[in-house]
Amino acid sequence: MIFLTREKAFYKTFFPLLAVISMQQLAAIAVGVADNVMLGRYSELALSGAALSNQVFFFMQQLIAGLGMGIVVLGAQYWGRRETGPIRKITALGALLSLLCGFAFFAASAAAPYEVLRLLTGEAAVAAEGAAHLVISCWAFPLFALSCTLQYSLQGVETAFVGTAMSLSTLTLKICLNYALVFGRLGFPELGIRGAAWATLAGRAAELLIAAAYVLFLDKKLKMKLRHFMDIDFAYLRDFLKVSLPLVLSGALWGFAQTVQMSILGHMGGAVIAANSIAATVAGVFSSIGLACSSAASVTVGKTIGEKRFDLIRPYTATLQWIFLLIGLASGTLIFALRELIVGLYAVSAETRELALLFLTILSVTTVGTCYEFPVASGIIAGGGDTKYPAIVENLFTWLFVIPLSALSAFVLRWTPATTFLLMKSDQILKCVPNGIYCNRYG
Repeated sequence: MIFLTREKAFYKTFFPLLAVISMQQLAAIAVGVADNVMLGRYSELALSGAALSNQVFFFMQQLIAGLGMGIVVLGAQYWGRRETGPIRKITALGALLSLLCGFAFFAASAAAPYEVLRLLTGEAAVAAEGAAHLVISCWAFPLFALSCTLQYSLQGVETAFVGTAMSLSTLTLKICLNYALVFGRLGFPELGIRGAAWATLAGRAAELLIAAAYVLFLDKKLKMKLRHFMDIDFAYLRDFLKVSLPLVLSGALWGFAQTVQMSILGHMGGAVIAANSIAATVAGVFSSIGLACSSAASVTVGKTIGEKRFDLIRPYTATLQWIFLLIGLASGTLIFALRELIVGLYAVSAETRELALLFLTILSVTTVGTCYEFPVASGIIAGGGDTKYPAIVENLFTWLFVIPLSALSAFVLRWTPATTFLLMKSDQILKCVPNGIYCNRYG
């Protein structure tokens, strides 16, 4: 096809990365699915409570991802020139900032878990159940912050399989420990939502052990040692913040926006929280390849720029956009076709089931947009070094359109949860227009 580049270097870089990162994404999301399904079969209250607790983790995750993408963008450019010394410095700096973020979220969650979650729902029982989860799972926040940083540093030098190994280890532990601790099997006590939290903590610890062991003892590219993490070189702080700060601020605002959206849905009832948790988890599975395109595209574009092969940027960006669209169409189709089968796995009320099916129908359409607009902005454009644009466009749509309209729908006009949910997700289609225009001008 004439719109696809014929450069073999593109396919040798992009598709191996996409395959490995997609496996990692799928394994990571499968961890959430294991939690979601098992807690959904245990009780709807436990499912809703865990959804609230995980929203705090999600908020922190967005900040860590912003710092991590700074490592990927700068690291890929240095890797294109085969300069590993600066990548080690940037990784150490990113690890310090990520750990500070992780400990801040840990402190707030450990000190007042119920009060934090009470902001997200009007139902005290759901908040109390979520607090029982958060007070345990928050100990995993610093562990995740460090392991995630190590994972991003490896992605920048085209070593992505370690993230997959990390996610698979977590998945295995989560399934086994959830079975034992949530339901009280294999001689263990029945802990319900607390069992799921302990399983989360164990999984995050395993991830960190795998990442640290590989980076410190097995990696042949960066060759990092413990001393490199102790030697913080603030000479790279300016460049690092120039790239990562817009992504961190965008992640903070977007993560906060998602928390606000959860609060809007949370005040519409426990059934809405549970249905949203089911729909978001299912859609996450089928859109994971589209989202993985972002990291793979960022490394591909960043490496090409580092090699100073600027003539390849335009054909590469055109090829990438077609790939994103095709993946989005396939993902949306699968969500729609399998929605009833998957929701049937949950032991939830008829109201929750109906809402989950409606939410998934909406997501089957908006996921097509997500798989295009997100990797265009955070992959192609940010990978080229322009991290301000994704931050600006994401937050303009979120704070000027999504939040006001969904709040108006829920609290003033009293529209249905499905209508409110549709307004929350509509920006995934709308952002395709400015992102497509900017990307093709940028290329």
